[in-house]
Amino acid sequence: MSAGSVDLSSYRDQHFKGSRSEQERSLRDSCTLYVGNLSFYTTEEQIHELFSRCGEVRRIVMGLDKYKKTPCGFCFVEYYIRPDAEMAMRYVNGTRLDDRLIRVDWDAGFIEGRQYGRGKTGGQVRDEYRTDYDAGRGGYGKLLQQKIAPNTDNR
Repeated sequence: MSAGSVDLSSYRDQHFKGSRSEQERSLRDSCTLYVGNLSFYTTEEQIHELFSRCGEVRRIVMGLDKYKKTPCGFCFVEYYIRPDAEMAMRYVNGTRLDDRLIRVDWDAGFIEGRQYGRGKTGGQVRDEYRTDYDAGRGGYGKLLQQKIAPNTDNR
């Protein structure tokens, strides 16, 4: 395996269908990347422009809110060949896109249905529990919004 940022991270998809060793093998052979911390307003075209600098992109699958079908801050980028994906891991991870530092990690391969957020409210779980205000990701966390929404005019 190559050195540095192309190594596998400690994160593992808990919904992976298969053994831990099968998941490790899939990650080591994969040409698919998970891209996180995107703005809800980042377009597929912007992602394609950035990631195509590292090689020919096969497809991009935007992450969507399960209920609203609107972008929810992640996507999958699939390359044709592993070296291009490795270059993206090395050079795109941690760069700024739409004024946000994006995270790039290996993915075992896109399977239909994974484009939807896994949170109770339809988006990403991390956005439900966030307590800070983040305009690029919909404002305050969903759970906090539910608590403060009825009392907004009583201040």
